[in-house]
This record gives sequence, structure tokens and C-alpha cells, in this order.
Amino acid sequence: MTIRIRFSLFILACLTLAACSTTRSLKPGQILYTGAEIRINPDSSVKIADQKSVKENLLDKTRPKPNSAFLGIKYGLMIYNLAGEPKKPTGGIRNWLRKKGQAPVLLSEVKLPYNNAVLTSYLISQGYLQSNVAGDTVIKGKKGKAIYTANTGIRYKINSVTFPKDSGGLTRIVNEHKDKTLLKAGNFYDLDIFKNERERIDNDLKEQGYFYFSPDYLILQVDSTIGKNLVDIRVKVKDIAPDAGLKPYTIKNINIFPNYSLRRDSALRKSAPEIYNDFRIYDPRHTFKPLLFNRLVFFKKDELYNRKDHNQSLNRMVNIGAFQAVKAEFVPIDSFRNDQLDLNIYLTPLKKNSLTFSVTGTSKSNNFVGSEVKLTQTTRNLFRGAEQLDVSASGGFESQFGSGASQGLNSYSFTAEGKLTFPRFITPFKEINSTNAYIPKTVALLSYQLLHRGSLYNINSFKGQYGYKWNENKYKEHAFNPISVNYVTSGLLTSDSAKKDSILNVTPGLINVLEKQFIIGSTYSFTYTNQFEDYRRNTMYLNATLETGGNVWGMFAGKNKEGNKAIAGIALNRFVRIEADFRDYFKVTKTVTWANRIDLGYGYAYGNQTTLPFVRQFFAGGTNDIRAWAARSIGPGTYYYKNDPAVVNSNYIDQSGDIKALISSELRFKMVSRLYGAAFVDAGNIWLRKKNPEDKRQGTEFQLKNALNEFAVGTGAGLRVDASIFVIRLDVAFPIRKPYNEEGKRWVLNEVDFGSGAWRKDNLVYNIGIGYPF
Repeated sequence: MTIRIRFSLFILACLTLAACSTTRSLKPGQILYTGAEIRINPDSSVKIADQKSVKENLLDKTRPKPNSAFLGIKYGLMIYNLAGEPKKPTGGIRNWLRKKGQAPVLLSEVKLPYNNAVLTSYLISQGYLQSNVAGDTVIKGKKGKAIYTANTGIRYKINSVTFPKDSGGLTRIVNEHKDKTLLKAGNFYDLDIFKNERERIDNDLKEQGYFYFSPDYLILQVDSTIGKNLVDIRVKVKDIAPDAGLKPYTIKNINIFPNYSLRRDSALRKSAPEIYNDFRIYDPRHTFKPLLFNRLVFFKKDELYNRKDHNQSLNRMVNIGAFQAVKAEFVPIDSFRNDQLDLNIYLTPLKKNSLTFSVTGTSKSNNFVGSEVKLTQTTRNLFRGAEQLDVSASGGFESQFGSGASQGLNSYSFTAEGKLTFPRFITPFKEINSTNAYIPKTVALLSYQLLHRGSLYNINSFKGQYGYKWNENKYKEHAFNPISVNYVTSGLLTSDSAKKDSILNVTPGLINVLEKQFIIGSTYSFTYTNQFEDYRRNTMYLNATLETGGNVWGMFAGKNKEGNKAIAGIALNRFVRIEADFRDYFKVTKTVTWANRIDLGYGYAYGNQTTLPFVRQFFAGGTNDIRAWAARSIGPGTYYYKNDPAVVNSNYIDQSGDIKALISSELRFKMVSRLYGAAFVDAGNIWLRKKNPEDKRQGTEFQLKNALNEFAVGTGAGLRVDASIFVIRLDVAFPIRKPYNEEGKRWVLNEVDFGSGAWRKDNLVYNIGIGYPF
């Protein structure tokens, strides 16, 4: 056993002992609080439905929370105890460790009467109208816990629901929509549903002009005296509701201040407005074209106020990306005596120009680099219609070291890009207007990328693209580029013809990378996500992309001397490429997340090609893929470049394919402060759809019946430092299934030996990345 391993075991033992002695810093008389226990109807035969969920909700409402732990180890308390008592009030390592750690939570901090009241109130809100909770404490040595006994009684159900009977305008609207009520006879009494019902009625009224109505003006009277654990509910408008809340309002004047600031408030109000349709626009500097507000403001003069137009107008003004502050003010005319409102819209533009710096990580299967730094110059409102021009320069890198990683073959890229975005659909036929809350966009893009692949070759990629992006709703986004043009050239990094021939002879497949490529086609992408909804326990992300090359646009191309479709003598790449990337995130606890990913890709090349062009092929391995192998070193199929005697230059490992399957599962957990840990498993491979007769590699073609048997599988663990604006990641991985081994010997779990230096050298791969792998 080496000194390094012995030292690691010594440190591990020290940490374990420190974790166990959680009470050693307690003063005499202090008891460490270890948590709460909930007991429901322990002395009764009454059993409630969904008892496990009710227990979890009750437990979550107890205060205080005990010291946090993972796998039974209280890391925060462990660090606090390791720090010991500081010798001075500020500064020093002890004070720093104590701030990063967590002080012991004491049993004396538990307030039983308060918790009893909170838990009883929750049970009553859920329909257990005769419930009560009694708490007590149990002490064992220097540790103690709280035990809460809940006697719930039988949960009440709704017997009937009655709505107001009078024939006024407000109650007429309430009754017109009562079939949508959330209060159903036979359902359980639930205070949360009562609140939602009041908000539903309020929303219906807001759509009909009742601007000043509030859910608080409604009362749900509950009669629980009818017996049989049933309640009758009567929906009623409170007698004390103000008159302003009981009548509908119409919009009189719509005043827009597009270049507003408090400093210029009085001057703007005194300026002469420009009358455009139903709007009075106060913009003496003509900062924006009046036509823009047709797409931003949905209200019309003399129509009833409604919440839908209100929300859509605000969303559009916020999402257009031209304003740093947006405010809509509804002012009653003549102090509520009539039923009209003036609408004042105050818009403060963002600065015309801005410069931003960003650090990002990429995870697309055909990206060359895993991380990049980017500098972007943004010019807003370019043509006075809220257009935006972004000019950016970025540099990326990809690096791994360990087993299979090419020595001295780190990749880097440089990208220059110009992107012009119009906040509307622009088509050759007619401008298309959308009416939802999201701004449609037309995007024109030009870019250049240089990829430097170690000391082997450079790739130059020129791209032009024109297309559209729009949101169907807050979850779904579409992007359609009817035309995308990509011209790719490349070359070896040597001018010596003999050396060039030597490299090509010992590096099979490199010739495919060095061919000029001209790709003209269309792309469509669909994205669904609900990750922004933090209240969800389970969130997901889906991106599906369809790309065609040379299909429609190829009809306008000529032919080269070989008879293939070509432009300027360069053969067009003709293909269809589909990729779907699905990710699921499940919160096991508040500090533990289980993340999963499935990435599937398929490419079909036709015409004069048998495989996809190199820049559109799929790769496996790398910092955001199967992390137990170096980037682009897996496959295709059962092929492995190290087992090929024809491959002399093993630094070149750009293995690629037309078909890809990737499955990843990762358990992420918070350790302390901003330090997070992870344990993961990655599996998958790439294949060729159809093998080129000149390709001498064996086992590269896809066969459905053999696909699972040809999966590479790797596992490992990692540390992540989450600095809010970016995440620095270090993952260590090793293979446990090698698809290139002969059948029956592909699983190599029995070979895992962390104590062997030779095994570590041949199998451990260290991944350094920015951002999460998915």
C-alpha cells in the first residue's frame, strides 16, 4: 500500500470519527436536537388515506430543523466541531470553518406549543376538523427528539355548494361560470382548494372588466353541523365589499411613454402626443416607431378591461428585451364616480449599447468543445423597432487527462458571430402577426469558427442562417430555419507533402475530415421545459431537432463532373438528421437531486454519400458524455482505435457515427456551503448506419439486435463548486463495460482495483468542465 493511499485512509478515518462525535462541543446541560417524529392516531383504529404524505407534510412544518445530514453524516456540524472554539472573535481559520459549518441545533430551541398549533391548523385546513396535536420530547444521553401525536378524527367531505342567487351583473358572471367550480360535492374539505376557488371567480370577473374586485371580497361560508362528517358551502360576496369592486370598467385613453424616466416625467407629460390608432404616444425624441406598439399593447379604446390583455401586454413589453423597466398604471377617472380608466404605460429603455462576458459549458453531441468564454457587444433598437444586433467572439477548449486521453491533443476553437434579431415574423410574402403573450422573432445569423485539433489539423467553418423563433406558451419553444448554409474547409498543420502522406497512411478516416463540405438545408427545433418552476419536485427538459441537407435547396443546384449535385464544383451533402435530448430532474430531498438523461440521434445520408458529413456526425465520450472515455474515442460499435494495428498515430481519435444512443444517471447532493458532490453512471455508443466499402474498420455498423450489447458503460464521482453565476466541475470516471472486448468479457467490474497503480493509469479519466454535464 502506497504512502498516498495510507494518507487518504487516515484522512477518511479522521473525518468519520469527527462525524460520529456530534455532541462533543455541547456545553453542560445542552441537548442536541436530532429531529421530530410524527405519530398519527396511534391509539385509534381510524386510518387516514395517504398517511405517508400527511406525515411528511406535518414533519416539514415542525421547527426548528435539525442539523442537515447526508447518508447519516452531519457534514456541517462535523466542520463546526473540527473548527473548535476560536481564540479570537474575528479572522483566522477557526472562524472561517465555523461560518462554513453549522452550529448544533439544541432541543431547547423546540417550542412545543407553537408546533402543536401549526400542525393542528394544517390538519384542520385539510378537512380534519376535529383534529388536535400534542407534542412531547424524549431525551437519550446528550441527544433528544420531539414526538408529535396527531389525533385526526374523520376527514370531512363537501355535501353541497351554493352560489349567490341575485341577478346583478357580478353575480350573473359568477353563476355563468359555476360549472368550472373547483368545489365538487363528495370531495374532501381542503382550504387550499377554497383559496383557489376564490381566485378562479376573481379571474372570471377580471376578464369582464371588474378591475377593482379582489378574492378577499368573497367569503365561503361552511356549515359543519349537518352531521355525517359533511359540510355545506355557500359562496357569497361580502356585504362590506366597496362599490368600486362591484362594477366593470372600460378603457378611455391609452397613453404610452416609450422613453420614460422620473427626471423627464413632467416634460414628457407636457409634450404634444403623437396620435396613432388608439394610442397617444409621448415620445418627442421618436425613440421608437409607433407601429411597434401595435404588437405590444392589446388594449383598445372604449373596450372593457380584461386581465388577458393586461398580462399579454406586460409579458410582451418585458420579453421584447428593449426595456429595463415596464409599468402599466390604470387611473380611475373622476375618483371612482364613473366606470372608466385611463391606461398609462411607462417604458424605460435599456442602454443602446452593452458589453457582456459569459462562461458557458456545452453538451450537444456534435459540439467540438466542452466549455467556452464569450464576449458579446449588443446594440438595441437598431432600426427603432426594438431590433437587436449581437456581435460576439468566443473561445472554447476541451481537455481530459488519464486513460485514453490523447497526449498533447487538446482542442480549442475560436468563433466570431453576428446575429440580428427582429421582434416579429418577417416573410417574403406577408408579415405574420401573433396574438399570444410571447414575442416571435426573426433571426439572421453569420458566423465563422476555427477548430484547432492539437497538432493535426484545422477546420474552418463559415455559416449563414435565416429563420424564426417563437414560444407557443411558457413551456414550449419552436425554432425554424428555412435556410442554413454551412461551408467547411480544413487542412493538415504541415506543409511537407511527404509528412502529409505519412499522417494519412497511419491515420485511417482522417481524409473524411479534410474534405471540403458544403451543407445547405433547413432545420427545425422544438424545446419543452418546466425547469423554471421551482415548486415542482420533478422537472424535465426536451429538445428535439430535425435537420435536412441538400433536399429542397438541392433542386436549384447544378451537377459536378461526377454527376452529383454541386455548387461551385463542391458536392452538396444530402442527408436527414434527427436528434432528441430528454432530461429529467427529481428532487429526492431539498439537497439531493436525481438527474437522468437520454440522448438519441439518427442520420440518413443519401446521394453520393454513405455517412453524414463530419461536422454533423455524432460523437461519444468526453466531459459531457460518457465520462469514462476520452472525447470522441468510443466506437463506432465494437471498434476501438487502440485495437487497430493500422492506427499508428493514436493521438488522432475522432471516431464518429450516424447513430447515437446515450443514457446518463447522476445523483447530485449538497455537501457543505457551495460544494456539491455527485455519483454517476453513463452508457451508450455510436454506430455507422451504412459502412463505406473503403472503410476497413470492423464492427462499426448498427444492428438493432446487438445495440444494447455494444453499449459502453462508465461510472464515477465528482465535485462541483457552484458559484451561482457558473459551476466548476471535476469528475473522475472509469469504465465498467468495454464494448470492444470479446463477448462474455465486456463487463470488467471484477478488474476494478483502486489500489493498483497500473489499473488507475489505464482506466481513470479526469474530467474538468464548466457547468453541469446535463
